[in-house]
Amino acid sequence: MQTLEALTQEARALAQGALPLSTAETEVARQLQICNACRYCEGFCAVFPAMTRRLEFGKADVHYLANLCHNCGACLHACQYAPPHVFAVNVPQSMAQLRGQTYTDYAWPPALGALYQRNGLTLALALAAGLTLFLLLALQFNGTLTAQGLGGNFYKIFPHNLLVSLFAPVFLFAALALTLGVRRFWREVTPATSGAALSPPATAEAAHDALRLTYLEGGHGQGCNNEDDAFSLSRQRAHHLTFYGFMLCFAATSVATLYHYVLGWQAPYDLPNLPKVLGAVGGVSLLLGTVGLFKLKWQRHPMHGDAAQKPMDYGFIALLFFTSLTGLALWLARDSAALPALLAAHLGVVMALFATLPYGKFAHGVFRTAALLRNAVEKRQPKTIGLSGE
Repeated sequence: MQTLEALTQEARALAQGALPLSTAETEVARQLQICNACRYCEGFCAVFPAMTRRLEFGKADVHYLANLCHNCGACLHACQYAPPHVFAVNVPQSMAQLRGQTYTDYAWPPALGALYQRNGLTLALALAAGLTLFLLLALQFNGTLTAQGLGGNFYKIFPHNLLVSLFAPVFLFAALALTLGVRRFWREVTPATSGAALSPPATAEAAHDALRLTYLEGGHGQGCNNEDDAFSLSRQRAHHLTFYGFMLCFAATSVATLYHYVLGWQAPYDLPNLPKVLGAVGGVSLLLGTVGLFKLKWQRHPMHGDAAQKPMDYGFIALLFFTSLTGLALWLARDSAALPALLAAHLGVVMALFATLPYGKFAHGVFRTAALLRNAVEKRQPKTIGLSGE
């Protein structure tokens, strides 16, 4: 049964038109109140300077700050109030737990966000396996499952228009779901972050911080903490390999689309064609990055993150890994009878990846970029509160 104080707080929040804070939101607000009194970690990352602009932490504030946090872990090892202290301040873990709620609260449609959060790894692998099996059965039905002499021409297996009709709806759905989710997030955190509009300098700074993953350097350039209190740039490097590998693969597909529709150049492409170069470099980078992320995730100290999100994280890493692995295998097996089966596996994994993008760890990159943009705007506004001399 709720205490009288909790009921009073809920009634006050409803009277003011605000929803009561969840358990995760309340815990983040509690810890930030303590951090705001201490301020030892103020130079570590963007979270703590942004925190000092606030005396209270409402729903929009805590979601904004949680997504601004890069989970480097530095503040946990520096904190004098970390567990087993009675204050039990663990900012990385509480922020990670709240980010999990962000992915669900702002997901569109909400039911899919909740489903993926609970069953991320199972759902990702089951969807990839189911789609692959469907494509394999289609090839078997058409008698092309073991076709040979294809010369790497995928369109002899699945016609170009059929592939477009399969992937275009999935891609457009992912783009729509991400757009609607981040638009709602943006609308709710903007009033809590000065309400000022974006400016070119703020946009440039946020883009720089997002693309360089500045705040995975731990505030001192030596990197994050992972399994202990030792600093390492491994997480930043693995994230860079994964992100830029994914973007190079996406660029390869985009260039191939231009080749096909604008220049009339039909696939397959071989070296030194740009789609093949981009795809090969991107595939290797993505493969190395996901292996690194999996290793780091496996070794991560349990106090640095949210254990409940591990299945979701592993599901996303697994889809990225198998996307790169099957893509590179297609190139190596272009003259093999295994090409149709490998193509079915690759297409199944890629389709599952895009179908789940709005609900997993990919979404955190979108929300984090939005938070970095709002931070770059807010820090340029006059500071209305602060200690004497600030």
